[in-house]
Amino acid sequence: MSDWIKRFLPFISLIVLCALIAVLEPRFLSAGNLASVARQTAVITIMAMGMTMVMVAGGIDLSVGSIMALAGVVGALAMVAGVPVVGGIAIAMLAGASLGMINGAAVASLGIPAFIVTLGAMGIYRGSVLLLTGGNAVVGLPQSFGYLAEGHFLGLLPIPLLIVIIVAVLIHFLLAQTQLGRYCYAIGSNVEAARYAGVRVARNQIVYYSILGGLTGLAGAIESARLVTGQPTAGEGYELRVIAAVVIGGGSLSGGQGSVMGTIIGALIMGVLANGANLLGISSFTQQIVIGAVIVMAVTFDEFQRRRLESSEA
Repeated sequence: MSDWIKRFLPFISLIVLCALIAVLEPRFLSAGNLASVARQTAVITIMAMGMTMVMVAGGIDLSVGSIMALAGVVGALAMVAGVPVVGGIAIAMLAGASLGMINGAAVASLGIPAFIVTLGAMGIYRGSVLLLTGGNAVVGLPQSFGYLAEGHFLGLLPIPLLIVIIVAVLIHFLLAQTQLGRYCYAIGSNVEAARYAGVRVARNQIVYYSILGGLTGLAGAIESARLVTGQPTAGEGYELRVIAAVVIGGGSLSGGQGSVMGTIIGALIMGVLANGANLLGISSFTQQIVIGAVIVMAVTFDEFQRRRLESSEA
């Protein structure tokens, strides 16, 4: 398969999927429905863009769903205590970045696979937020907080979509135009070669996980703003959807590959699948089967390409 086809396959798949659903259900292309898709995928997309950096560098984080819940609750508690809305959002992002930094430091220093480290962190953070709240939602937040999830910029652009655009520009700039981004691809492609070249692998890994954590905290604030409550059960199962968005968008579980645009398209493919299935009256159980099948096909394609490349280099 040519590099051109491989690069644009996720985008082509999204266009074909949208066209197919539009033929079966014309309501899909309505402005209101498309705005709904953008809102519904914003949280996953924001987290997935942070996960892109981590996975390009050869890592993974299974705790993002738990981080989202804990950071969102911490921000909510701050607002209940009297902190202004903007301050509460900043606190949620700071809490997320701190948890991400802990994950990165553990991965970098313990010499244990990131899968195991973050799997343990997933349970620790989820248990912590449940203990902190007693399993109850945090209520009494300012009603203005809901603007973060339901408001519009200049009356037109949904605020979550605006945040997605800003984050996309920033992460793309980091990956494409900075030393941090170049090191990200270098570490993911060959970590030992990167070390021999003088790259401070451990420090960079901590930075990538911290960025992911900060974006996850922002996503947690948006999720809390939807219902103007802090939910300790928020984000359950989100880690798989976030990782799937990166992989469907062309990222590799082996590291060294991935892009912001590909990740956005991957998240949109899952969002369009879910939205189209709802419009067509397909049950949520069947939706899970379809999305699971798409994930398996994406990973299989990635593995096929990797083995093909290895055999051609041999």
